[in-house]
Amino acid sequence: MIIDLYGFGPALAAGALMTVQLALTALCLGLVLGLLGALAKTSPYKPLQWLGGTYSTLVRGVPELLWVLLIYFGTVNLMRALGEFFGNPDLQLNAFAAGVIALGLCFGAYATEVFRGAILAIPKGHREAGQALGLSKWRIFTRLIMPQMWRIALPGLGNLFMILMKDTALVSVIGLEEIMRHAQIGVTVSKQPFTFYMVAAVMYLGLTVLAMTGMHFLEKRAGRGFARSAS
Repeated sequence: MIIDLYGFGPALAAGALMTVQLALTALCLGLVLGLLGALAKTSPYKPLQWLGGTYSTLVRGVPELLWVLLIYFGTVNLMRALGEFFGNPDLQLNAFAAGVIALGLCFGAYATEVFRGAILAIPKGHREAGQALGLSKWRIFTRLIMPQMWRIALPGLGNLFMILMKDTALVSVIGLEEIMRHAQIGVTVSKQPFTFYMVAAVMYLGLTVLAMTGMHFLEKRAGRGFARSAS
């Protein structure tokens, strides 16, 4: 059976590409924020601990949809002021940038706890061994802590990315033309909500399966040395 998409097939395909771009860009931002948040929460310095804890608690306590709306509409006055200062009164934050910041912020807050748990799971003796060898703190982190932390954190990060992929649909409320936005336009034109929403669901499912396959490859690759040493 051929599904009639009323000519919206190419638009939905373009929306899928936009969804992937949004998810991957937000992932990059979220990983950086999550790692910084975890390092702050595991720091021996109280101000950094407070900063990391406040970030993760505050962001996780507010729904992702509200963060999308707050960042998109909350930056209007700020961008206008910056635009007037630089001679461009029409300066504004576009929907893609707002979506990346909002989703990356939320992903980073949850990733903070994943990275924090992974860091705490590494035995202290590994750090002490690095210090005994005369390694600097940076080399201890990059050569000893980071590889182990990455392996431990990957399953949790994979689950968070599955959620992030689906949360990209929230950015349709501010006009970004991803899968959900094009599906809504198709529903308005065709008056066939079940058809377009079912197609959108299948597309999200397909992207999720691809992401799961990629995460499985990364987990297998990250655990190669550990598997050999365990055997």
